[in-house]
Amino acid sequence: MLITDVRAHHIRIPYDAGVASFRQGAASISALEIIMVEVSTDAGITGWGDAFAYVCTQTTRTAVQEMIAPQARGQAVPDAAGIPAFMEQIQRNLHLFGRYGVTMYAISALDIALWDLAAKAKGVPIYKLIGDAKRLRIPAYASLMRIGNPDLIARECETAVRLGYKAIKLHETTTPAVFAARRAIGRDIPLMVDMNCPLTGEAAIAFAHACRDAEPLFLEEPVWPPEDFATLAEVRSKGGLNVAAGENACTVHQFRQMMKAGAVSHAQPSVIKVGGISEYLGVVAVADELGVRLAPHSPYFGPGLLATLQLLALRDDSSFVEMFYMKRAGCLWRGRVDVDGHGDVEVPQGPGIGYEPDRDVMEQFRIS
Repeated sequence: MLITDVRAHHIRIPYDAGVASFRQGAASISALEIIMVEVSTDAGITGWGDAFAYVCTQTTRTAVQEMIAPQARGQAVPDAAGIPAFMEQIQRNLHLFGRYGVTMYAISALDIALWDLAAKAKGVPIYKLIGDAKRLRIPAYASLMRIGNPDLIARECETAVRLGYKAIKLHETTTPAVFAARRAIGRDIPLMVDMNCPLTGEAAIAFAHACRDAEPLFLEEPVWPPEDFATLAEVRSKGGLNVAAGENACTVHQFRQMMKAGAVSHAQPSVIKVGGISEYLGVVAVADELGVRLAPHSPYFGPGLLATLQLLALRDDSSFVEMFYMKRAGCLWRGRVDVDGHGDVEVPQGPGIGYEPDRDVMEQFRIS
């Protein structure tokens, strides 16, 4: 089976996050931008991948078209055992353009698509190429966008719990916000606090002490820059709370540095950033070796979400799938990977990532 084409589709799905607001620079983001990568073959089987691209869609799309597609066209589709070596060669070929960031996002998309193809060729979901399923329903946590107002935070947390979510993650940087959430959900619901890299090490340690009584499961990315693993380790040791990081990290090598530095209790590989499923599996192996828990970054609308569910099926460690707490204008998967009333998401059982995207929805929300 040969790869005949690699196409990048820019899909923009608007959402309504209610009282929440999320800003990148001066511009409010009201939609998720997806670069879906379609890998066609001479056998008529299509593989789907996903490249991180929230505010850099044209850059990521160009990376797929100019760097990834020429590397893949005409190549034989490897089986599951051969995908990591195939992708490592592409990483070697492209290392002059950077080992992290947009280059790796584009590589991630191809890797996911190849795993999708390999599993479809066998007629099985991706997880069966790797191991036995430990669970087929994954508990979800509601990943709230940044709100700011403690009263509104409490209201949104209460609603999310009523809807069945089994844990809550805030994107907040103040102690009143954290305590408002804890009061709203009680002591039995796990609470996580994603800070998005705003603080110095000293300030992060002080914040950890200030919100310790709210018992967050972890502080996520409390310091700037995110690759300052020594400072993260200091925050973890002196702050008295677990620390999570990794959504901005790429490759197993960077994760190994992070974990060996003692920087994190929870590693957060993002399958559409880290290098795809192949690199993700490498991160998991190092995390298990070093006793670091897994908390994958996964609030996607595209194939990356389905790939994450496939990978989480292999674990019985109570790790959650992260789901953005918002209403989408459309769903590529016809609502089949939504959170149910018990707070779970079902692992798709179809071949590959589990489902084919709805092409009518793709056309409805297509940008280019």
